[in-house]
Amino acid sequence: MSRTTNSRQLPDMDRTTPEPEVTPDAPPADRSDDIQHSTPAEDAAPAKGVAAEHAVSSERDGVEEATAVEEGPAGEAPAGAGATASEGELEEKPAVDIDTDAASDKVSGADEEAPAEEASAREEGEKKTPSGEAPAVEASTPAEETPAEEETPAVEKAPAAEDSTASGQDTSDPDTSAGDGPAGPPDEPAAPRKWRDRHPVAARNVGWTVTGLSLLLICFALLMPTSAPKFTPGVFLRIPVEAVLGAAVLIVLPRRPRITVAILAGVSLGVLTVLNLLDVGFNMFLGRGFNVVLDWVLFDDAQSYLKDTMGNGGAIGAVIAVLALVIIVLVLMTLAVLRVSNVMTRNRDAASRATLVVGTAWVTCAALGLQLSGPGIAARTTVARVEDRVNRVQATLKDEAAFAKEAKKDAFGGTPGDQLLTDLRGKDVMIAFIESYGRSAIEDEATAAGVDATLTAKNEALTKAGYSAKSGWLTSATYGGSSWLGHSTFLSGLWINNQNRYRTVTAGEHLTLTGAFKRTGAWRTVGVMPGIQKNWPEGKFYGLDNVYDSRELGYEGPKFSWSTMPDQYALSAFERLEHGKKRDKPLMSEIILTSSHQPWAPIPKMIPWDQVGDGSVYEGIEKAGKDPADVFYDSKKVKEEYGKSIQYSVNSLIDYVVKYGSKNTVLVFLGDHQPLASVSGSNASRDVPVSIVAHDKSVLDKIDDWGWTDGIKPDKSAPVWRMDSFRDRFLTAYGSTPAKR
Repeated sequence: MSRTTNSRQLPDMDRTTPEPEVTPDAPPADRSDDIQHSTPAEDAAPAKGVAAEHAVSSERDGVEEATAVEEGPAGEAPAGAGATASEGELEEKPAVDIDTDAASDKVSGADEEAPAEEASAREEGEKKTPSGEAPAVEASTPAEETPAEEETPAVEKAPAAEDSTASGQDTSDPDTSAGDGPAGPPDEPAAPRKWRDRHPVAARNVGWTVTGLSLLLICFALLMPTSAPKFTPGVFLRIPVEAVLGAAVLIVLPRRPRITVAILAGVSLGVLTVLNLLDVGFNMFLGRGFNVVLDWVLFDDAQSYLKDTMGNGGAIGAVIAVLALVIIVLVLMTLAVLRVSNVMTRNRDAASRATLVVGTAWVTCAALGLQLSGPGIAARTTVARVEDRVNRVQATLKDEAAFAKEAKKDAFGGTPGDQLLTDLRGKDVMIAFIESYGRSAIEDEATAAGVDATLTAKNEALTKAGYSAKSGWLTSATYGGSSWLGHSTFLSGLWINNQNRYRTVTAGEHLTLTGAFKRTGAWRTVGVMPGIQKNWPEGKFYGLDNVYDSRELGYEGPKFSWSTMPDQYALSAFERLEHGKKRDKPLMSEIILTSSHQPWAPIPKMIPWDQVGDGSVYEGIEKAGKDPADVFYDSKKVKEEYGKSIQYSVNSLIDYVVKYGSKNTVLVFLGDHQPLASVSGSNASRDVPVSIVAHDKSVLDKIDDWGWTDGIKPDKSAPVWRMDSFRDRFLTAYGSTPAKR
């Protein structure tokens, strides 16, 4: 009789050997999974060639006769049999029922064959069977004994995690599996392990370092001040409430919303950091924060300045560096927020406890008003800064409409020309602006000695030439730069402290001081503008008959950093082109002197006036001068060179008046603004000196009630007026009548 089985047990392999009357051993523990996961196909496959495999194994060990296979109870194979089954046994194949008696007959017959024939048959079978597949079961099981309708569907593959054999790994005991069958296909090379797997300690340290740096970067951005002098350790030893609130939100959010919020928070924090950096730069150079509505246009002027001082290549490199910095800040800040967010999520309980503790500490410090050396420990810097920016934007938008109405009001706007400046008729009037000539030039210890000595010497020279002078202080509408705002404020009588106001007033018809001279018809009005290198439509607004810019002054010498030409040359060209010519009208001129413009290196030197020529004489002077990079970034040297540049400009102007002036000459000269904070100081005023020089003493008698100091150096106690008040005071002092309303 025959019987069928679905287990992996092998049939009787030697009928001549009586079955031992012993209790079968329990199968090894590591075979339990194989027995439980066996399939009919797997049970049938090894039946054909067991004896052949056993013979090959014995031959490999040098034994010529097949070793008897130790059997368990009837029909059970030894525990080691088939333990090293090839990978092909796990491939999908039809499941069949096997007649174990028939299989036993075939196996017994095979057992009596010669080892050579068994080896030959095995090799032939391996050639016919692809690597990894089981031998066909039809060889041991007649087709007629397994009806088609009783066949079992193909067995599904077991997952790699459940069957280690499917993944190419041999989990059998090496002592029992050795020599049980032919070697399987060679193992595939193991995938290279990650760096963090090879170096777990180093990877953990690097991970915590990156997390710590990310947290520090976020806190730095949240606590960052907007001016360089405020960068002190105490500023960063505070608790930012924005970090506490942000951590709480990120901890409770699900994964996708959390990632989105983290990215938006990182980008926003990066943008705020860039704006804070702009605030630092603007406070350093202009004494005010960055205006997100109006100040974008200034980047074009900054690029022109860099081109003039560093060359085209240097300017391009600086622009690229700035753009790269902006991108790096945005990317790093976003990655930092994502990093901290992921770490908090993986350690949600610890992060929640830490957030609660820090939040409680913030509330406590805020309630008690605790502070270290300056600002309170409980900080809300970013929130306050965002509020301030929003308020400034709103104020700017409101100011635009309000200023447009203010500019239309003009006490002298309707005054006829014959009622303007009646007490200055016949005088040659010069209005000269000295770049960056501020109060600090006269009062700062680093510059005062040299500048005061120059002012004293030039005042004596004026006195010898028959001139008198009076001086006071004006508070400029700008600081550190944007000179045109100071010029327009002084000449228009309006407070023009931003670019929007400048555009508004220059687009209108508000009367300027130079325009008042033109309206009278009694003066020829000209402008000498060596700093202008392109068309300047504002000349019409200022009421100038002719404007001489850098292209029309005939200069053939080298540039001195930003300044296109030395002040002495500009004044020499003015004498040649206008002042030295015969005219039927007196001359009113507006002259901008630029040699004292930053970076204050190289600085020209005074030469005899008759040697100025076309300016080519300055080639050697420019080459012998100092390099801007050696001066501008050295706090001590930059102040010294700034003072020398002011001395040069004052020498040029006063020497020109003494040499080329006349009894009818009236000079009004002043600074347009204070130098930047690195020279004037972070808490410097916006005051600039202003002086009126005249050969005719009656001209100065008209301003006796102003309380100004005699000479070209104003006393510390001299009156300080806002710069926009000068126009009306000057017009009134010299005979102008306000229009009737």
